[in-house]
Amino acid sequence: MGRETTRALLLIDDEPAQGRLVAAIAARAGWRTLVARDGAAALAAIENGPLPIDVVLLDCWSPEANGGNIIATLRTGHPNLPIVMLTARSSVAAAVEAMRAGASDFLVKPIAPDRLLAALDAAADGKPGELRPMAEKIGKLLAFDEVVGSAPEFRAALAIAAKAARARVPVLIEGESGVGKEVVAQAIHAASPRARRPLVAVNCGAISANLVESELFGHEKGAFTGAFDRHIGKFQEADGGTLFLDEVGELPFDAQVKLLRVLQTGEIQPIGGRAQRHVDVRVIAATNRTLVDEVAAGRFREDLYYRLNVVQVTIPPLRDRPADIPALTRHLLARIAQQPGLRGLGITDEALKLLMGFSWPGNVRQLQNALFRAAVLCDGDALTITDFPQIAFETLTPTTSSVNGNSLPNAAGVTLFEANGHMRSLEDIEADVIRLAIGHYRGRMTEVARRLGIGRSTLYRKLGELGIDHAA
Repeated sequence: MGRETTRALLLIDDEPAQGRLVAAIAARAGWRTLVARDGAAALAAIENGPLPIDVVLLDCWSPEANGGNIIATLRTGHPNLPIVMLTARSSVAAAVEAMRAGASDFLVKPIAPDRLLAALDAAADGKPGELRPMAEKIGKLLAFDEVVGSAPEFRAALAIAAKAARARVPVLIEGESGVGKEVVAQAIHAASPRARRPLVAVNCGAISANLVESELFGHEKGAFTGAFDRHIGKFQEADGGTLFLDEVGELPFDAQVKLLRVLQTGEIQPIGGRAQRHVDVRVIAATNRTLVDEVAAGRFREDLYYRLNVVQVTIPPLRDRPADIPALTRHLLARIAQQPGLRGLGITDEALKLLMGFSWPGNVRQLQNALFRAAVLCDGDALTITDFPQIAFETLTPTTSSVNGNSLPNAAGVTLFEANGHMRSLEDIEADVIRLAIGHYRGRMTEVARRLGIGRSTLYRKLGELGIDHAA
């Protein structure tokens, strides 16, 4: 379903080819793209251009280009304008620099069109971005005994995976996006006899349909237009080790046929090659779909499904194991603290309670991204509820309170009565209203003060009196 109004994207980039590519991708979702070559041209387009700008996409086109300065310049005059940085630098330090300068999100090239569009939509809607894949680079691979989680269904899934690790058989890991399927795949590889051999990961959903076979099986020089050199496929890279096929349900039907043949024979044939090559590869596949339903719908081959699904591991979503969130949060914060430019942080009980009350549609990945963002922007020694303004806003949604069956429509997400029917103290209600306002205006304290009808200094005084830590 299309949007009622066209959204405007301002791309800051000095490469015309890149500009055309981004504009073409954005146009699919109804975005109109304006292009500026530098920060000065961008400011002119924002202030005097033909369209109001919804999102700025800054392509940091070279390691020498100081994207942080451009972001800071734009932020000075337009503090609420979403800015997404697109760069080839995949370091955590670069992400920290961009976020502290004021970037809303940070994307690393090459990027799949769907992920780019999702980042633009999130920025335009005022939602925090995913910060991928920087947050995914955090920390080392974990063994089974290091994976955090004590919920019975989660531990049962890990037990199945651990038993399968010693065998050569394929494993199919199912679960929603972000539940940690790749973490489980890494643990399987680490516990297998192949641990000293490579683990090669492929995101099947991020490869264009016409390149899937080349990516998996390789190609010879001159095999097709643009094949200027010989290319080694992922199966050959993983020879002797493990190949992790993430989002295997996204594979085109033709590629499914070839994958089935490799699983049956253990032989690959690069595109344009005459000879077949034997490979010794253990395959672990993962999907956020229910593959048996995909088979029934005719979108996935039944014979391939049974080849991949020798052992099935189903990871439960994070919302079904909220008791794991405190331990998982502290574990993730410890890993985040090891990254360049970041430090060790605690977290208050109030903030943990907030995180436990959130539904986490993006699961553990979303929790990690939220913690990473909060850690980058936090000035204190511990994360508080105000370091998660978007989560606070979505968790403390306007509801109606009632006492003795009488609806109180003006409660606006703030509880007015104790469980025994007596009114709460004015101080407690005021504290809840301030927290709700901070979440609603996403930590913009000047706007919070203006909407509450008090001065900024008064707001900070009240935060201190009520024991509420203010957002950075």
